[in-house]
Amino acid sequence: MPVSVLFSRYGYYITLKNMSNNLYPTTEIASAFSIPYESYYAMGKRGIIYDIDNTLVMHGAPADKRSIELFEKLRFIGFKTVLLSNNKEPRVKSFADDVGSLYVYRAGKPSVKGYEKAMKMMGTTPETTLFVGDQIFTDIWGANRAGIDTILTEPIDPREEIQIILKRRLEWFVLRSYHRKKKNCGKGPEVK
Repeated sequence: MPVSVLFSRYGYYITLKNMSNNLYPTTEIASAFSIPYESYYAMGKRGIIYDIDNTLVMHGAPADKRSIELFEKLRFIGFKTVLLSNNKEPRVKSFADDVGSLYVYRAGKPSVKGYEKAMKMMGTTPETTLFVGDQIFTDIWGANRAGIDTILTEPIDPREEIQIILKRRLEWFVLRSYHRKKKNCGKGPEVK
């Protein structure tokens, strides 16, 4: 019997058995700051879409020195970037201004519309775009549905709002299934 999840905020009803491939990241990595960006650029990626909270900084925190330096590095490599957030404009614009990135606020993740808008802003396609985020049911699911390669990062701060904590418990089941599938295929998951 498939596991079902009611995603009340966006009105989605998901059957994990049937949707699991859309919930699996292309790869996993501990931190957005340890991704081998030069390698992705060499593979033809030209734009990166980022989640902000718990991917780049703790939830609600302003851009820090590490984030600012990361976006400087990305521009030097040649990447275009967009911050994609379900948050309100003051939060997203402030962070975007500090790191020097384009942004989409109230993106409605996991809807593909925000991802498509971000690609249009960068002038990229799903094949030349990469998404980096920390949540499966919003970040990864939406980017996968938009046809974008995804990198799932570990959350920066374990202290989260209750609705996120509940989603993290469901994510555990998805990741367990993902890791088993990768292991059974003879190739372990890409965790760096």
